[in-house]
Amino acid sequence: MAIPDSFLQELAERNDIVDVVGGYVRLTKKSGANLFGLCPFHSEKTPSFSVNPEKQIFHCFGCGKGGDVINFIREIENLSFPEAVEFLARRAGLEVPAEGDGDLRQRRDRLLALNRAAARFFHEALLQPAGQPGRDYVARRGIAPALVRRFGLGYASDNFYSLTNAMRAQGYTEAELVEAGLSNANRSGKGVHDIFRDRLMFPVIDVRGQVLAFSGRILGDGEPKYLNTRDTPVFSKSRNLFGLNLAKKSKSGYLLLAEGNIDVVSLHQAGFDSAVASLGTALTPEQARLMARYAKEIILAYDNDAAGQKASARAIGILEKLDLKVRVLRLEGAKDPDEFLRARGSGAFRKLLEGSADHVEFLLDGAARGRDLSVDAEKAAYLREAAGIVAALPSPVEREVYAMRLSEQTGVTKSVVLEEVERLRRRQAKGEERRRDREAVRSLRQTVQPRDRALRYENPRSAIAEEGVVRLMVLDPALFGPPERSIEPEEFSSPLLGRFYRALRERAAAQGTLSLSALNGMFTPEEMDHLTAILNKPEVLANGAQALADYIAVIRSEGRYRAAAGDLLALAEQKRKQLRGQR
Repeated sequence: MAIPDSFLQELAERNDIVDVVGGYVRLTKKSGANLFGLCPFHSEKTPSFSVNPEKQIFHCFGCGKGGDVINFIREIENLSFPEAVEFLARRAGLEVPAEGDGDLRQRRDRLLALNRAAARFFHEALLQPAGQPGRDYVARRGIAPALVRRFGLGYASDNFYSLTNAMRAQGYTEAELVEAGLSNANRSGKGVHDIFRDRLMFPVIDVRGQVLAFSGRILGDGEPKYLNTRDTPVFSKSRNLFGLNLAKKSKSGYLLLAEGNIDVVSLHQAGFDSAVASLGTALTPEQARLMARYAKEIILAYDNDAAGQKASARAIGILEKLDLKVRVLRLEGAKDPDEFLRARGSGAFRKLLEGSADHVEFLLDGAARGRDLSVDAEKAAYLREAAGIVAALPSPVEREVYAMRLSEQTGVTKSVVLEEVERLRRRQAKGEERRRDREAVRSLRQTVQPRDRALRYENPRSAIAEEGVVRLMVLDPALFGPPERSIEPEEFSSPLLGRFYRALRERAAAQGTLSLSALNGMFTPEEMDHLTAILNKPEVLANGAQALADYIAVIRSEGRYRAAAGDLLALAEQKRKQLRGQR
């Protein structure tokens, strides 16, 4: 990426990191110079995500992610570096310089344009005479024309080359069609053919209105029922939700999570405009965090079968870690929301929503399902499982209420139920304490070694001093003026730290100021995470010159030791060869 450093500097200055991060994370707790909140990149209940307004960086002490405002947008929005720059430029009313057009950006732009063209092709195909099978299916499912337009539904014919030929005629290459997940190579090795055939097509559109991928629903019987675009440079199935581009505008205050795309369309048609689906996969933590940006309550509307119940229980475990309120619909008499709506209407579904159970009731019902509570052994097994569910509740009032319910349900006194709950809470607390101890040990190790094993230091003592040099370069580049206070990147034991130092020194020499934003295009997100962790460590500037001299002394001392050790090894190898020759 050839975006000028001066532009990246201005971009960072015009996008204050507290304002940008505050749009995704509630920053309330303050500790020293840092603001803290719950990390948007991993599930946690105790804030470990910090933002430093002075340094304009973020760092999570839990998962290790960190960087500047560009890095944050890159991670949170799942964007490439050039896309993150464009995102922030639009936010600040800036125009990215023309020289910012790089190969990666052009490649992604081409794929997004190809997806838009394919979406138009599929939609037009549905409306043409040859699209009759798709229109018949839409009619059978009761989908109105307005919803066909709103979701951009389309039709993929059973022709192997329909889309491929149309897109090639518009100037797209076979390689681009394969990379976009729209075509596959023929077995002969020559040419490509359509992946989606004889399916109702649902474009997957992100919250910025970009067509990322497609989900195709088979028109008759057969497997797979839904065929989704494989992961591509512009699409990750685990990080996106079908229908979120529309559901984000809902005023309902909650998101309805269904299994199928047809369910989502039917729910929107019935007036429930907050419905989304997870693209044929079990809910992922990334999808859960995506939903948490738009609602604090999630209502699960999964299919009313064993697989759906199991998926609901798994989703509850993911969602409750994000401090979200979770409810579960009981779709009695119907296998999914679409069938329920067609059989009983939107009024009945609204009543179902109003009476939906909270996730604890759902889990307790699941524990009781299939057990005969008149049999002592089965009753005891149920109580053990149910007590574990109640023990996980943070509120003593909630534990008391559900313990009372279990007592009434089983005939076991409330005091005995509560005793079992508290026993399990103590066990859970001990498990959590052991987990924290392991985390503390791991964190202690990571104060020396990078979190990413691929970046590990061979000489930790030298690397700690090298980190100090990098930190001082960012905090006060003027310290590095006189020859006696200079060191070369080649003297570093860690190649990564040497690269950090070289890049910082070159930019300081050229501009006199330093910005982490200028390094984003030069280092991977994992490397930027590590640089941020280094900068987050304390450094005393009261006597920076002496600190720099001490760091350099350690680096050179360790360098001499490595050189001497290398000489001894070389001498030993030479002697070994001589002895072998004498034999």
